[in-house]
Order: sequence, then C-alpha cells, then structure tokens
Amino acid sequence: MKVSLSRSFSPQKAPGTITPGAPLLGGQGARVILGSDGGSLVQAITPAPHLMFGPRGVCLHPDGSLWVSDTGHHRVLGWKTVPTNDDTPADILLGQPDFGREGRNAKGPVAANTVNVPTGIVAFRGGLAVADPWNHRVLIWRETPTGPDHEADIILGQPDAHSALANLGLSHARADTMHWPYGVSADGNRLIVCDTGNRRVLIWDDPQTTGQPADLVLGQHDFTCRDENAGGAVSDVSMRWPHMAIVWQGGLAVADAGNNRVMIWDAFPGQNGTQCDTVLGQADMTACDHNMASYYPTSQAMNMPYALATLGSTLVVADTANSRLLGFEDTGMAAHADRLTAQPDFAAKGDNRWGIAERDTVCWPYGLSALGSTVAVADSGNNRILIWDAAT
Repeated sequence: MKVSLSRSFSPQKAPGTITPGAPLLGGQGARVILGSDGGSLVQAITPAPHLMFGPRGVCLHPDGSLWVSDTGHHRVLGWKTVPTNDDTPADILLGQPDFGREGRNAKGPVAANTVNVPTGIVAFRGGLAVADPWNHRVLIWRETPTGPDHEADIILGQPDAHSALANLGLSHARADTMHWPYGVSADGNRLIVCDTGNRRVLIWDDPQTTGQPADLVLGQHDFTCRDENAGGAVSDVSMRWPHMAIVWQGGLAVADAGNNRVMIWDAFPGQNGTQCDTVLGQADMTACDHNMASYYPTSQAMNMPYALATLGSTLVVADTANSRLLGFEDTGMAAHADRLTAQPDFAAKGDNRWGIAERDTVCWPYGLSALGSTVAVADSGNNRILIWDAAT
C-alpha cells in the first residue's frame, strides 16, 4: 500500500491581514534539533537520553551548558556543552535515578532531588533554578547540578524538601507559598517567579534560605489574594495565568497568557501591585480576547503567549497557541511585531503550519532561552528542542 502525506487543512486568511514580517530567526530553520529521534513521524515517548515528552523549559547557560525541563518525563536533562548534532543524548540527568525511568517524583516521596512536571528553568548565580509546579515550589542549586543524587540547596514555596502542598494547604496565598509556579527568570541576585496558580509574579531580591518569603508581588495588591485578575476586571495590575517574566530594558515584561497579552513595566517595579505601563497583544488595558477577538492573528494580536526572551534589542514572544515566534523592537502600547518566525505571514497560524514538523516550524512553543545570537525553543507539541540562530 502506498501512503502519501498531504496538508489536511489550509485555512483562508482574512482579507487585508496578510503582512510579512522580517525574519526573527534564520530561514533555514534550527541548526540543531534535540528529541526528534531522527525526525521520525511517529516515535516512542518512553524515556531515553535523547528523547523528550512535552518539554516546557530550556536554558542556555552562560557556562556553555544546555538544560531542558523534560516535563512529561518528570526530569531535567543537561548537556555539558550545547550540542552541534541532532538528537545528541544528554550527559546529565536530574529527577530520576536513570535515563530509562520516569514518573512524578521518581514514583517515590517528594525530596530535594525530585520533580513533578518541571517547567521553567534558568541560570541563577552560576547555578540553576527550576520551577517544580506540581510540588508547588522552585528548586535552586548554587552550582550546576551533576546528577540524580545532587539535591537542591534552596527550596522556595515550601518549608522543607518533603512538603508539596499548594499554598501549604491554606485557602489563601502568602509571601512564602506557591500554587503551580510555571516560569522562573533571574537578574543578578534577583529571582523572578510566575506563581501561575495564584495569578501573580513573585520577586525575591536575594533568596538564600529554604522557605524564604518573597519581597514583592505583582498581579495582586497583596500577598494573600490569589483571585483571577485580582478579583476584578482585567486591568493594568491584574493577571490571569502569568507564565514567564523577564527583565526587559531595565523594566519588566510578563507573559500574561490567560489574558492573551504581554505586560510591560518601563522601570522595574518597586511596590506591590504596581501598574504596568503598556501591553502587547491587546488594544487597551481591559481587553483580554485571544487574537483580539478574531480567529486569525495579526502583527498585534496574540493567543496565549507563554514565553519571553531578549535577543539584543528585540523582545521575543512565544505566541504559543498561534504556533509562532514574534519579535518586537517597539514595546509601546499595542505595538505591532516587527519580526516573525515559524509562520509565512502575520495572518497565519496553525501547528507546524498545518503540516508535519519541519526544521522551521513549531507546535505550541512553551519555553524560550536566548544567549548571544542563539535562541533555544522548547517546541513542546513536537516533543523537541530547537537550537536556532538569529536572522542576519
């Protein structure tokens, strides 16, 4: 029997919206793909040193190493140097006793060396910080970890290494609790955590001890409220499912996925509940519909942006549910993206452009990391990591 592959759906684009953008990343596609198992259309999701299952976080570490939150396998994979060949097996394993194992907390009790659906991951003070959402905590290693027995040195969100209740079992949040923290980023000694289930961003000026309370909260007016959009309408303060926050041009950018926007603070906030200055993805501070209430995207609209990165003077946004990457030179109110990757034009959307996975397509990109002119993409829906050069 002869089998052929063809595109099953070719959407019609809305009139007047087909506008090309300058390329954000190299037009030849990713220079290295990890987790693709040789580009197989159908592959096993059983754990192996070179395979992944829905990776949602990636980190290009300044020391030259690469780290991936292999989310569906409940583990973290590390490469001592960024691979130069496709499907290079990982050198380092965290969260499981060996590369052939998987399961929440390694199918055992919660400990300082286990994870439960790991997501965000970032270099922090020479070491590593990992968001461990279903243990409702963030793990911090003072040095880059070396293997499964290397326990985290600091745990935020829980009082000890063996606790795992959301908000410590309380009905409200506190400065020292978390509920499904997804994203984590760093700025010197400062650690920034998207405490997604509590609809807020927490900031530690200098975390040093397990259970240490956060110093600042955004998205809520105080540390105890955990209501969606701070218990009111969508505003310049509120959030719904924040997934990533990064320092941007001396201020802050937050991917507020549930409100289909990116919030921008021109200066780094200094008080709880500080209002943002502008938003991307919506026309004003009160709107929240995906793709600005249209089926098709535009150079302004977004659909569940999950991840952010800085590439020189460009803010990179993973417009996750539109399966594309956007680049913004201007981050003023409701600004249009200047650059685009993974779709042919700003009106296009669709997982892998409604086709099969290729070197220049994505399917629900959940994580980003940028270092120099290299961008790493957690291409979660394709169970792979893309190492991509910036467009020249």
